[in-house]
Amino acid sequence: MNNEYEIKTGCDRGLCACAVGRQDRQLNTYDWLADVPGNAESTDLVEVQFKHTRKGYYHNVNNLELKKGDVVAVEANPGHDIGVVTLTGRLVKLQIKKANLKSAEDIKRIYRIARPVDMDKFREAKAREHATMIESRQIAKNLGLQMKIGDVEYQGDCNKAIFYYIADERVDFRQLIKVLADTFHVRIEMKQIGARQEAGRIGGTGPCGRELCCATWMKNFVSVSTNAARFQDISLNPQKLAGMCAKLKCCLNYEVDDYIEASKRLPSKEVVLQTQDADYYLFKSDILAGMITYSTDKNLAANLETIPAARAKQIIEINRSGEKPLTLQENGKQTETNGSVDLLSGDINRFDRAKKKKKRNNNNRERENNRERGTRNQQQGENQQRGENLQRGESQQRSGGQQPRNNRERNNRDQGQRERNNRENNQRENNREHNQRENNRRNDNRRNDNRGPRNNNNHQHTDAKE
Repeated sequence: MNNEYEIKTGCDRGLCACAVGRQDRQLNTYDWLADVPGNAESTDLVEVQFKHTRKGYYHNVNNLELKKGDVVAVEANPGHDIGVVTLTGRLVKLQIKKANLKSAEDIKRIYRIARPVDMDKFREAKAREHATMIESRQIAKNLGLQMKIGDVEYQGDCNKAIFYYIADERVDFRQLIKVLADTFHVRIEMKQIGARQEAGRIGGTGPCGRELCCATWMKNFVSVSTNAARFQDISLNPQKLAGMCAKLKCCLNYEVDDYIEASKRLPSKEVVLQTQDADYYLFKSDILAGMITYSTDKNLAANLETIPAARAKQIIEINRSGEKPLTLQENGKQTETNGSVDLLSGDINRFDRAKKKKKRNNNNRERENNRERGTRNQQQGENQQRGENLQRGESQQRSGGQQPRNNRERNNRDQGQRERNNRENNQRENNREHNQRENNRRNDNRRNDNRGPRNNNNHQHTDAKE
């Protein structure tokens, strides 16, 4: 349990540069003024980070010698909290401006560097968080509240707990706060977060293979719309545009300004380029490269021509003057097209050749040669048969696919012979059944004849007795 909640500082992560500091914390800021003399003494403001993405800004009123990675005890309401110093010096003022902290009361004080007693209390608080979250979810479910408690964060002195929840609608959790306070005996604070904030707190890996931006450096979230995908010619596939939070990816906004600026240098998509050969319609465009592909068909990819945006604008000006260029290319050059490849023009037996085999012992070499010679002869016979079949098929195709007269007569004779054979077989079967019936009838008559005299003898014996 101690290893799980151990806070690593200094060279424990293998990074000792003053500007980089510790890298196991989210929203780490690179201090590019760390080597400037007097940077740390220029202001008493210090940035302190807590669990996941929660940060705070404090005054170093005791003039402590603080650097990145120091664990400090800071002022809280009520009691104190334990956090890690992530930034000192002049950049803290810029971070405060970025966080929109307008009131001076939001900036509290740093008490001291954390002592062993403080760290023991801190580890005890962190050990209670997971069990508290599971039990609080069950309590919210029993109260019938449409909300999800995503995380729980205890204050460093165990006097307060922050419950982060997600809800689509407004939730009346007054009764929930009472139940939680009676259950856990701490001060309760509820904070609503969105899907992006939840993904940042949980962390993960994006489809690009890197760690999520919201879990590493992004703190302020800007609304993302599908227009950003349209400007960049990205397919509007919801499964590809959505991130781990099931919302549109924040990275769609990273390059949209460059695409908007580059798209202004391209001609309109509705303009049709007219040449002496044909009319060309826009098929696709590479916005950043400034290359446009046109097609002679409005809906299909036919006779594609790729030209720069400057050449497209030049052709538009020529068309406006009532003239038509010879081709889309400059100076009437024709685009080199690769001819179609005829698969039957080459050797059709190229796939039947035996693969080269590795050298083996001298004893097996003669045996392998004989086997290969036999395989080669067999392949030659198959190739000859295949060539004859191809010639026969070509001759049938030239004749319109009709069979010769001799083949039809042979088929008719075969069909007549099959019919005669069927009739003979039916006749034999009928004769066999008739013979079977005659034999059965003769047997019945013979059995009756034998039964008659035996009865007469019995009557004679009876008369003699009388």
